[in-house]
Amino acid sequence: MIATILASSMAFIDGTVVNVALPALQNALHASVTNIQWVVESYALLLASLLLLGGSLGDLYGRRRVFLSGVLLFAIGSSWCGLATSITSLIVARGLQGIGAAFLIPGSLAIISASYTEGERGRAIGTWSAFTAITAAIGPVLGGWLVENASWRWVFFINLPLAIIVILLSLWRVPDSRDEAASKSLDWQGATLATFGLGAITYALIDGSATASGREAVVWGLGLAGVGTLLAFLIVESHSPAPMVSLHLFRSRDFSGANLLTFLLYAPLSGILFFFPLDLIQVQHYSATQAGAALLPLILLIFVLSRWSGSLVARYGARLPLTVGSLVAASGFALFLRPGIGGPYWNTFFPAVAVLGIGMAICVAPLTTAVMESVPSREAGVASGVNNAVSRIAGLLAIAVFGLVLSAGFNRTLSRSLGQMQLSPSVRQTVEMQRSKLAGAQINDLLVTHAVDEAFVSGYRDVIWISIGLALLSALSAQIIQSKKHTASVNN
Repeated sequence: MIATILASSMAFIDGTVVNVALPALQNALHASVTNIQWVVESYALLLASLLLLGGSLGDLYGRRRVFLSGVLLFAIGSSWCGLATSITSLIVARGLQGIGAAFLIPGSLAIISASYTEGERGRAIGTWSAFTAITAAIGPVLGGWLVENASWRWVFFINLPLAIIVILLSLWRVPDSRDEAASKSLDWQGATLATFGLGAITYALIDGSATASGREAVVWGLGLAGVGTLLAFLIVESHSPAPMVSLHLFRSRDFSGANLLTFLLYAPLSGILFFFPLDLIQVQHYSATQAGAALLPLILLIFVLSRWSGSLVARYGARLPLTVGSLVAASGFALFLRPGIGGPYWNTFFPAVAVLGIGMAICVAPLTTAVMESVPSREAGVASGVNNAVSRIAGLLAIAVFGLVLSAGFNRTLSRSLGQMQLSPSVRQTVEMQRSKLAGAQINDLLVTHAVDEAFVSGYRDVIWISIGLALLSALSAQIIQSKKHTASVNN
């Protein structure tokens, strides 16, 4: 239990804590916003693409073996990240972390399922979920403190002692297991097509915000190639004897509806939260520790209320809680429109974070329940893996698209503001050279700096409007799910 909790916590925390370190590493490595998007996206891309393959590898070759391989790869990637001297090196190292996470995350739950009896399994998974949620809450605060008091590099180095403990515990006490009935063939073709397809689309979207003259054809070509590759992926999966994604699962109306809702709800959540620390640190001038703590209410509300929201399914079915939760989340996104520049946290961002947390807390448990109950019990593991991958793909694409939207809004607003100022040629040249850094631009002119901050807030609000729309669509998608109640609830 300790080994799986610590290993999963490393991967989950790294998906969020790095956001707090982005402003510091952007300054240290002289990176553009496009560069720091890739710091997050390279990790998310390989994790999302290889997550299901990682589960299959464990079933075939031994869950402990693949789990330990993932932990080792993650540790090597973390060391590389901490030692990186260029943004390119950091991006590649983050990709290695993503591969490691794709092996260890499915391995964690598979090891728990294999190590506990059926009567103990539910309690064991609940314990795992509770402790990983606690570490996810502590992670951004600890990461912010390390950035502020040590270096952004320690956000990655902190994984090394955890990895050593996990490896020692696993070799000492964790038994190996495998699925003797698992297919002996692995869907490497599907994994390759998914990685290249998602990667090409993500690259086209991110590079689209910083495309130099003459590169539009390359961006469009990559985007179309990515779409074509994903279509080829669907064809391959439909004919594969051991598909990475079992497409027949989507014949279930409830499964399709639950995954559509997952995509529509987790996309704005991931996109908003990527840019939130940049706003807090670079525009609102929060410390890294304060920025890390700013999301604590959201995580704690999900942790505290998820058990209660799970009980709602027994009384009302999944559709009603998912509809209400999505609408509350949309209200939370809308509250992010209120803050401008300055003002205390409790009057500006706390209401938005708290309402968003309540909305997500209402949705998380019913959504998981809807996914698990939409397929036969023998396919519950595969269904859970697909849903996990969908949520990560949603975040991957949202960060890319939202970066494009924010950059367009930022440049439009900044150009309008600069047009009303009398600036010297040297100051104007400095601004133009640093446009790609958005709010991370360092300009020794208070008026221009204020204009840059206002331009970032304006672009961020464009992102928020899209997030509100996606959350409202997720409420509509909940209507696809049939409203089921547990028999015990009906009898009572």
